Amino acid sequence: MDKVMSTADDAVAGIHEGASIAVGGFGLCGIPSLLIEALRVRGTGGLRVVSNNCGVDDWGLGLLLAEGRIARMTSSYVGENKEFARRYLAGELELELVPQGTLAERLRAGGCGVPAFYTPAGVGTPVAEGGMPWRYGPGDEVALASPPKLERAFGGRRYVLEEAIVTDFALVHAARGDRFGNLVFRSSARNFNPLAAMAGRVTVAEVEELVDALDPDEIHLSGVFVDRVVAGVSEKRVERRTTRGRTVA
Repeated sequence: MDKVMSTADDAVAGIHEGASIAVGGFGLCGIPSLLIEALRVRGTGGLRVVSNNCGVDDWGLGLLLAEGRIARMTSSYVGENKEFARRYLAGELELELVPQGTLAERLRAGGCGVPAFYTPAGVGTPVAEGGMPWRYGPGDEVALASPPKLERAFGGRRYVLEEAIVTDFALVHAARGDRFGNLVFRSSARNFNPLAAMAGRVTVAEVEELVDALDPDEIHLSGVFVDRVVAGVSEKRVERRTTRGRTVA
């Protein structure tokens, strides 16, 4: 089945107001910039986004955040995005903070049809016991807090039950893709992208290079998880550039 869409705008068509979306990337590495921009231009809001972080103030998911399009984030890292922190602390944004490995596994489990799993991460903390602020109200009061989670002991060790994540849509970025939706990721861009793709009921992939077919041995993610593919190359930014002074002999 040919899954290629002619434009990024066509590729994000159908993403409705209030939709839940899993978005690949880590910081600014491997983010689906073309799809995010197409969604911004469409003006869709009330989005419930699952992503490791929310980009930076002027790039990536930060563009949607700045325009008030995101209602809820499920993330493991606030990062360098000051607007993300401001909106959360001001009660303008709901935020579920999840340990990074747990977030990755929740997405993978959703894609594999596993409803929940036990993990030791978070045992003995508010992650398991509840009470983490999801949304603040007036005067810094907690308007909505995380509920306690089920715990169980295995082999004398305590574990907390985490539910899988399945979203309405997923937006991901890949280095190469074919017309059937098979994807290849480059280096560290193979971060949350495969996991986000698995979790979406409808997954849209932007690829830098589109080919007719990929060698099965080089495929990182099967096209069975991908519904739409669009080709295009977007600007790539560095989140924080760090350099070392040159030593003069």
